[in-house]
Amino acid sequence: MATILWQRLDVPGHEAARLDEVAGTGATLAGAASFASQGLACCLRYRILLDREWRTRSAAVDGFLGEREVRVELTVAAGRWTLDGVAQPAVAGCLDLDLNFSPSTNLLPIRRLALAVGDEAPVRAAWLRFPSFALEPLEQTYRRLDARLYRYSSDGGSFVRDLPVDAAGFVTEYPDYWRAEL
Repeated sequence: MATILWQRLDVPGHEAARLDEVAGTGATLAGAASFASQGLACCLRYRILLDREWRTRSAAVDGFLGEREVRVELTVAAGRWTLDGVAQPAVAGCLDLDLNFSPSTNLLPIRRLALAVGDEAPVRAAWLRFPSFALEPLEQTYRRLDARLYRYSSDGGSFVRDLPVDAAGFVTEYPDYWRAEL
């Protein structure tokens, strides 16, 4: 088991996450983020179930954004994703879920890819947008710079951040947005 607590840097907020691994069967990534968004209080809890190869199998997000209740259920079977029971063909074949509001899901491709230092790999993630909670594909690249540092890029290379990680693979600093406190 590994845990982390982040402070949000761009708006008031925090997030705590926990990774539970079960040898030979997979892992669960769970957490809760509380932060300000568009002048509203936001609190989102999530739980992501992963198979033993670190591929997303299902996820749930619930909470609130101001007065709006949030409840999202995602499932993945044979590369096909559903969002609240509705097929999402735009993200068919994606292996990783990326929660737009959280640094926790960078851990998924980092663990799944197990890149050697100097190696780089493209990732096509199922991106759960915030605050719309629409699911869309996001092309990303991860490059391992050293034992505990990755270069993340998306949006055709226009968004790039160097992400230090801890021993579990949690990002410890996401420049401009998050910094680990514990």
